[in-house]
Amino acid sequence: MKKTYLNIGMICLILLIASCSSSDDTKTNTGPITNPVEEDVLTKDNVTTFMVDKNATAETVALFYNLKKMSKIKFAIGQQDAFNSFYNNISGDSDIKKTTSHDPALLGSDFMFITDKNNNGEASNWFYQQEIIITDDVKEAYSKGMINIFSWHLREPNHEETFYAADMTADEKATGFKSILPGGENHQWFKSKLDKVADVIGNLKDNNGKLIPVIFRPFHEFDGSWFWWGATFCSPDEYKTVFRFTVDYLKNTKGIHNILYSFAPDNSYTTSAAFLSRYPGDEYVDVIGMDNYGDFDNQGQAGADRANTKLKIVSDLAKSKVKIAALTETGYRVMASNSPITGWFSNHLYTALTANEVEIAFVMFWNNNNDGYYVPTTSASNASDFTSFVAKPKATLINTLPNMYQLPQ
Repeated sequence: MKKTYLNIGMICLILLIASCSSSDDTKTNTGPITNPVEEDVLTKDNVTTFMVDKNATAETVALFYNLKKMSKIKFAIGQQDAFNSFYNNISGDSDIKKTTSHDPALLGSDFMFITDKNNNGEASNWFYQQEIIITDDVKEAYSKGMINIFSWHLREPNHEETFYAADMTADEKATGFKSILPGGENHQWFKSKLDKVADVIGNLKDNNGKLIPVIFRPFHEFDGSWFWWGATFCSPDEYKTVFRFTVDYLKNTKGIHNILYSFAPDNSYTTSAAFLSRYPGDEYVDVIGMDNYGDFDNQGQAGADRANTKLKIVSDLAKSKVKIAALTETGYRVMASNSPITGWFSNHLYTALTANEVEIAFVMFWNNNNDGYYVPTTSASNASDFTSFVAKPKATLINTLPNMYQLPQ
């Protein structure tokens, strides 16, 4: 389901006004995850067997292991741009922290501004300033023990002005994705964008100089037609080829070893075969995800049940493949024309995430902004619904997130 995005001007305004979270979040549980009682093929000794990168850093290996184990007992709650996108532009702590007293367990970021054609790397450049804000946020999140995930709203290769297919000509839509294939007209351009991604991820380090693990979710929601990499504009084999090239280039050519790779369609599928129609292969995917707004868009319990059925497909595939399952994007945007839905968080969403033995490692809400919110602030009428949701047995914010970067002893 296509979600609503801010226009560039509004994004710029929000980011210019915003500031990073101003206070530290005190965690009550910083120990490693203990093994669940049930038998599991995944062990500390064989974890890299199931990972894309056999040479992943120790912290990245631990993140894979702990996310997989955690999904059996609870899920992390996150938000896109949590430290820099606020309802009513009220900056400071994340809106989740304003409402619950704790930061999210996962931070969503985007390479969009970082790989923008106008980012010249100079201190006075607005896009470079956003790069610094984003990378500083990632470092802050890691210092708190949070999980980091990046999406990539890559601008199309012709003019680099948009990622929406609706803004492109028929010819640009028909040729854009194909042109970045190996041997394509814009393949070198695509490699230059990956070089920038590699440079940023390869320099994300903590205060001790250790690389910070990130989940990377390229070319998401590819089963729709709103992005220029959508299913209407490339064949399954073409999509797989670009996805595989992305992974191989970052991992093998650029030598980046602190990434978990995520495959995340939208919610159009109803069978595992449909879900896997563009799946690049187990050797290229660590996180099997789904973005789903449509089933939660005022669809009541029936919508939540549909979402649960699709999450069951994701969860079962992750179990059989020994991968991590996630609801990589979701939310119901409250604004002037959309009133809060009673029980949306604590009833509909929580049921979708937990019923029928679904094992989901994390759920991520999209960003708040001046005109609306996905996560309520304290004054919102559905704030209590959200606090009830985060207090549920399987939900976790940063205060109850285990140590994700250390294997259990």
